[in-house]
Parts: sequence; C-alpha cells; structure tokens
Amino acid sequence: MKNSNDKKLIENFFRKALSNQDVKDFVIEYSQPYKELMSYYRCAIMEVETKFNVLNEELSILYERNPIETIKTRLKSPESILEKLERKGFSLSVENIEKNIYDIAGVRVICSHPSDIYNLSKAFLAQDDITLIKEKDYIKSPKPNGYRSLHLIVETPIFLHDKKKSMKVEVQFRTISMDWWASLEHKIRYKKDIVNREIIDQEMLACAEISADLDTRMEQLQKLAMQKKK
Repeated sequence: MKNSNDKKLIENFFRKALSNQDVKDFVIEYSQPYKELMSYYRCAIMEVETKFNVLNEELSILYERNPIETIKTRLKSPESILEKLERKGFSLSVENIEKNIYDIAGVRVICSHPSDIYNLSKAFLAQDDITLIKEKDYIKSPKPNGYRSLHLIVETPIFLHDKKKSMKVEVQFRTISMDWWASLEHKIRYKKDIVNREIIDQEMLACAEISADLDTRMEQLQKLAMQKKK
C-alpha cells in the first residue's frame, strides 16, 4: 500500500469514528506512533519480498524455471485492525496492535506447483534471521469449503537508522489455481442475500477439488517435460 493511500485510509477511518471517545483518545496519544508502526510493517514486507525475489533467482538456475509466478503484498487497513482488536477483546492501542495482531503485514507468494510451495517455504524458514511463530497447512488439510494455502506467521528483523526491530509478517503460499479459486470464492461468497447458498457451497467445494487435481496433473506434466533423453 502506498503511503498516500495509507494516510487517506487512516484519515477516513478516524473521521468516521470521531464520536467514539476511545478513538479520540487514541488519535491524541497514538497517532504518530501508529504511523511509525505501519512504516515498520511496510519495511518488513520489503524485507520478506526481497528474500523471495532472491530465492526465485537462485532456484530458477537449479530448476531451469522460476518457481515463483508472482508476489503480492498488502498492509491491513485501519478498519480491519480495529475490527480484529474488538473481536479479540483488546482495547485500541499501538501496543495491543503490535502484540496481538499477527497478519498486519502480508506477503502472498504464488507458485507454479505444490512442490514449489514446500521447497520455497523450507528454504525461507532455513534463513537464520527468520523465526517461525505459527504454521497452518491448508494444502495437506484443506478448510471445509475447499480453501487451500500454506500460511506462515514469521518474525524478521528490520534495520533502521538507529536500531534493529523484529516484526511479524504473514506469508501465504498458493499455486496459481489455489489463488484463482480463493479470489473468485471470496467474490462469490461475500455477496449479500445469496440465493441457494448450499448449492453454491457444494459447487465451490467441487471446483476446489478440480483445481487440486489440475495442480497434481500439471506438476506431473512438468516432471515429464524435464526428463532427459537417455
């Protein structure tokens, strides 16, 4: 997220919530610390994104192809941060944001094949400045709706002009088909007043299974294509 967009979101959020005394107090006491914290998360995103660009370059020589298709990044919006704090039962403060919300900084790595996901995540976690906080493997154990992805919460240092600071980042790994399915599922499922929701849920699950089968078959084709003549 660009700095100007982030600033606009913050301003709109606080303008809508000015009737809330807690938010008034937060603006007075924490406005500048909040901006600093968000800048630290942006730095952490850049650090992690750079790590994957380096891995992609290195592994492209080993694999004779790029294992990463695209890298997407995002910074959680002020509205989402407030909603998550309230849901978790924490008051609005910079300290609570940093200590209790782990997915403010997000990096999504879109890979060619499922094996690329595990190879990349293993290489990433092996780096001595990456600490794994939490892992959820929705590829080996998909969600009931069919969602597949590998989620990691990691801690990585950022180096500022006068200090080193550890920041948490959520990293999601998906194949192209996993990302395509998740994107469309989100657009379909979160429409209001959906008719025949049960049928839609069944079809979405079926599409997820087809997507997983395609991943398997495409990876098998990739292996066949890479076989050397004897």
